[in-house]
Amino acid sequence: MAGPSLYVPVRTGRSGQRRCAVLVSELLDAPELGLRLLHAPDGTLDRPIGRLVTTDLLEPGRYLNGGELVLTGLVWRRTEADSETFVASAAGRGAATILAGRALLDRVPDDLLDACRRHQIALVEVPVEVAFADVTEYVAAAGAAETGARLSASLVRHRQLLSSIAAGRSLDELAARISAEIGHACRVITSTGRQVVPGPGELDDVTLDAVTRQFLVADRMPAVAAVGNASYSLFPIGSGLDNRLTAWVLLIEGDHREWPRDHVEAVQELCAVAALDRARRDEGRLALRPLVSDALALVESGGPLAEVAIRLRQAGAQSDRPMVVAVAELRDEPRNDIAFSVFEDVALTVGPAVVAAGRDDLLVGFLPSSPGLPDQLRRAFARLSPGLGRGRLSVGVSGETGVDALAGALEEARFAQRAAQAGRTPVSVVTSDEVASHVLLLATLPDDVRRTYTHRVLGPVLEHDRRTNAELLATLREFLACSCSWARTAESMHLHVNTVRYRIERVEQLTGRDLSQLEDRVDVFLALKSL
Repeated sequence: MAGPSLYVPVRTGRSGQRRCAVLVSELLDAPELGLRLLHAPDGTLDRPIGRLVTTDLLEPGRYLNGGELVLTGLVWRRTEADSETFVASAAGRGAATILAGRALLDRVPDDLLDACRRHQIALVEVPVEVAFADVTEYVAAAGAAETGARLSASLVRHRQLLSSIAAGRSLDELAARISAEIGHACRVITSTGRQVVPGPGELDDVTLDAVTRQFLVADRMPAVAAVGNASYSLFPIGSGLDNRLTAWVLLIEGDHREWPRDHVEAVQELCAVAALDRARRDEGRLALRPLVSDALALVESGGPLAEVAIRLRQAGAQSDRPMVVAVAELRDEPRNDIAFSVFEDVALTVGPAVVAAGRDDLLVGFLPSSPGLPDQLRRAFARLSPGLGRGRLSVGVSGETGVDALAGALEEARFAQRAAQAGRTPVSVVTSDEVASHVLLLATLPDDVRRTYTHRVLGPVLEHDRRTNAELLATLREFLACSCSWARTAESMHLHVNTVRYRIERVEQLTGRDLSQLEDRVDVFLALKSL
């Protein structure tokens, strides 16, 4: 049966298996072992040893994962055909080398050598006087020495990174340093796509959408996101136990499963330092929140505008420039600090922005106005959708304003947020301009209310068309679209103008509405839009 496995970790391969720093060639060069090489395909001797597995099973493959060095006393061999079965099983699961002992048969049989040649797997003879324990102890000792040296180098690097932070070096500089060391570009982003450390260049929206989604849905960390022909490794910054909606991510070009172990460790050390940097930044923003709360309270109570401007400026907002007010609510999320952090992070994607909790417990942000701001907010908030679960995020955005009109902008944003609550997607962002549209106004009504209203206004017309196929509804819709012009409606529908007049008069009879009156025309128009 399969014996114990020995792991001596140093490198990580594609499969995630831990690998040993000891090479097959180093085993052969160890005089105390006296091993003799019988066969070695190209590249085998420079391959690091993975697990050491001792086995006397005829088919050991079920216990192998790839890269193992298999030690066997040949107890399984009864006939020449057994050698083919054993080697095929081991090679089929990716074993790297077979160490065969001479103690039982006093030799390594030729059929085993032939099988190893066929399956391109290395074969090494273990002398009678050398116990398998001697081999495993040698590998363990070599691996431990390598591990100690690696840990020492890791400690030195970690201290250097901490010293750099203490000396005032930016996180961008430290990320650039690790990027140069491992040969892969490092960036720091958030779950909303904010690029805290843009690295060698900012990523495009498509890439950010893909990597943030993978981070939010991945079962395990670190994860790998594929974007087109490129791969990105995702390492959580911090304990890894935080809510991913509010997390920072170390994003690195390349697949970490193919990197040497020391490169992975360098990345993990950068994660630890980045966590400290984030904590420092969070503390700074936390200290400013009371100023934002004071400014919001003054806006809500109609306080002096000069005081509002001072508080916002002290908190970091550009109160002397055009602003936009945004109001947000994250429903079904028991922790309010999650909503606050998410909203604050999105606000920071558009520039110097500040956030506070309003008197109605909704979150209020004062953001710098810029072209395309609503689309920026929609994209950033939408990236959170995969991680919301049952949560619903609704956001209302005002039009551009100055400090002297913040109260009105706040009411605009609150009304837009109420309209956003009617959305049926996990994330809904509505601007005050959209609220002016009848389509959005109708969308805020429950379905049963809209159905009832449509039936009361247009029910007789719908029934008449169903029985007679008179196309009254189609004519009514085109008549209103043509601003109630008889001639334009007739031309559009390829009808005689008298036919249009007859049909519209029939609609008026059935609905009891006079379409020459604005109020009645609005009733019918809204009923049509509610269909």
